[in-house]
Amino acid sequence: MTFIPNWEEFEKSAEMLYLRDPINTRYSMKYSHSKGVFLVKITDNKKCLQYKTEVQQDVRKIDKFISNLIRHMASDDN
Repeated sequence: MTFIPNWEEFEKSAEMLYLRDPINTRYSMKYSHSKGVFLVKITDNKKCLQYKTEVQQDVRKIDKFISNLIRHMASDDN
C-alpha cells in the first residue's frame, strides 16, 4: 500500500487507476475521530493508493473527487 503525500498526485494517480480497470476498482474512506485523520484508499486488487489528511480543506477536495468518481462509475461509458 502506497501513501501519497500530495493531494494532486493522489487525485491524478487514482483517476488513472480507475480508468485502467473500472470494473475492479473500488474506494473506501475512513475517519478516525481520536486521531483526527481522514483516510481515502483506492485499489484495483493490484495496486493500492492511500491518502490521509487532517486538514478540513482537503476533505472538501476529497468529497469533490469522490463525487466525480461516482459520476464516472454511474455513466454508460463503461
